Amino acid sequence: MRLWIGLSLSQLPLEVFSPNWCSDPGSVVLEQERVLALSPAARAAGIGRGMRRGGVLMLLPEARLYERDPAREAEALDAVALAMLQYTPQVALAEEATLLMDIGASLRLFGGIRALCARVRASLRALGFTAAVSCAPTARAAWLLARYGGQHGGRGGAYGRVPGRSLRMASLERRLDRLPVALLPPARLYAAWFEGLGCERLGELRRLPRPGLQRRCGRELLDMLDAAYGLCPELFDWVAPPESFRARLELFDRIEQADLLLAGAGHLVLQLVGWLCARQFAVERITLLMEHERGRVAMPPTPLEIALAEPTWRDEHLMRLLKERLAKQELPAPVIGLALEALQVRAMAPPTESLFPEPGGTEEDRMRMLELLVARLGPENVLQALPQADYRPEVANEWVPVQQKVRPSERAARLPPDVASLPRPSWLLAKPIALLMRNHRPFYGSPLKVASTPERIEAGWWSETQTRDYFIAEGQDHTLYWIYRERIVGSGADAEPRWYLHGLFG
Repeated sequence: MRLWIGLSLSQLPLEVFSPNWCSDPGSVVLEQERVLALSPAARAAGIGRGMRRGGVLMLLPEARLYERDPAREAEALDAVALAMLQYTPQVALAEEATLLMDIGASLRLFGGIRALCARVRASLRALGFTAAVSCAPTARAAWLLARYGGQHGGRGGAYGRVPGRSLRMASLERRLDRLPVALLPPARLYAAWFEGLGCERLGELRRLPRPGLQRRCGRELLDMLDAAYGLCPELFDWVAPPESFRARLELFDRIEQADLLLAGAGHLVLQLVGWLCARQFAVERITLLMEHERGRVAMPPTPLEIALAEPTWRDEHLMRLLKERLAKQELPAPVIGLALEALQVRAMAPPTESLFPEPGGTEEDRMRMLELLVARLGPENVLQALPQADYRPEVANEWVPVQQKVRPSERAARLPPDVASLPRPSWLLAKPIALLMRNHRPFYGSPLKVASTPERIEAGWWSETQTRDYFIAEGQDHTLYWIYRERIVGSGADAEPRWYLHGLFG
């Protein structure tokens, strides 16, 4: 079943200057000195569409006035289209700031049409845009329903309430019949003629004689009408993702606190996710560039690089990492723009669903937890063990950042075979602790009882010689310790040997 979602961004001329996440005292977009779009605060002040600049300033002197910028609107529409590619690879740009998405093959993946529409709306809010969302079995019908919803803000208007979601052709025809004729762009040139005929709705337009209608209005009007009712095929030019990803966002104010950049970063991350899904990639390393003042006081952008332990294409995880990093970021100067680059990607490999999933989460969940800890604590404070091929415990016990990839086979191959089979404590002390001797027995909180045969280590003659006998010792509270007795070699061999605590068993 083919099913289409239509997105009408009727507030796009305004929201390219003032996204919906900004606090707005009253913004107005002018075209040829007349109001084209306005914010709710401006509307509450009495300003209406078509009002002149002088009237706006008289009613709201502190209003922010912008001249319409079609180039900026086109860039914003491309950004929304790129973000929507995460839901379907078939996204098309249509007339009058509208997007069409063929989502018939995506319904099961996203849990049905209601869940999918909710996710689309959430993505649009995160991008900073407001859109009327419709759903219909034909693309032109979805376009008409979305345009009607965008014009009336979900209200009924003069033609009654027309729901924006219709999944079957029978119900779609009833809804389309109630829409105004003026929604069809070719019909607007003949609005006075249709009004004289008493033809106001699409249902009444369909009952007019087709030959006479074609001679008067042209073939384009009939083709658009037939496409909406599913009587002729529809062809589209699909949005094609670029070969590499780099997106930029001009901020609407000077930002001096890094954590306030999260909304703008989310705008860019959603585009990245759409690009990754369309290209079937997963990202391993991204860089967020925070741009500062230009001109005489120009300075290079401040980079914020995030390296992922496991490739991902989900926006939730990337946003968590950015939130943690931005909370600790210090800005050398106010930020006026953001840019996001995908520096390293690889082919997407979706996780396989096991019949018996591992308790406590998957490997991907574990890696995401570690990445979040790295973002919060810093890479130097989250380490993993990387044993070295050496008999000396201090040398063999090496720790590296958890982001450094070490395969399990490589980790096991580094240990000498005879050492790998011996008991080792889960944690070594940074520096061995000299133990007291009481009644000729080592003492650490309580007398320690030796509970194993000795393991002799004699190594390091090329750098620092170690001659030690290691034992597992047990305290009175049954805690197990890893202690060693230092063997004295040479002229002082008759001296009493010294004992040290080197590790604790978990």
